[in-house]
Amino acid sequence: MKPDKRAPVILIVDDDEGHAVLVRDSLQEAGLSNRIEHFPDGQAVLDFFFPRGGGPAMEKEQAYLILLDIRMPKVDGVEVLRRLKADKDLRKLPIIMLTTTEDPREVARCHDLGCNIYLQKPIDYGKFADAMRRLGMFITLLLVPPVGEQS
Repeated sequence: MKPDKRAPVILIVDDDEGHAVLVRDSLQEAGLSNRIEHFPDGQAVLDFFFPRGGGPAMEKEQAYLILLDIRMPKVDGVEVLRRLKADKDLRKLPIIMLTTTEDPREVARCHDLGCNIYLQKPIDYGKFADAMRRLGMFITLLLVPPVGEQS
C-alpha cells in the first residue's frame, strides 16, 4: 500500500532522545498513525530539506509537520525556523516550536520568523506526556499543504 501523501509526516527535531521517544509514543497513543521521523539536531533536518549528500531527503508533494526544539547542537531551532521560512518552497511548512524555553523575547522572535505554534514542554513527565497526547489529537485535525504546492 502506498503511503498517503496528504497525511503529514511528523518530523521531531530534538537532541534529547528521551523527549523525542516520549513525543512519538504520546502522539501514537493519541491515535496518530502518521509516519514519524526523528532528527537529532538542526543540521540534520536542514540536510533533509536542502540535501548535500546521500542522506535522507524530503519527497516532493509530501506534506510535513515539524516539531522543533530550540536549543540543539550544530544548528539551533531558531536558525532552522529562519531558513525554512525564508525558502519559497518550504515557507508553508507548519512548524511547532516545542521547547522548554519560556523567555517572552524568544517566543516573540519565533513568531516573527513564522512559527505556527509555540508550545512550552512541561517539565513534569506526566504533564509532558498529556500535553503530547493533546497535541496528537490536534494534529489529526490539521490540513497541511504538500511541499512544492503552488499558491
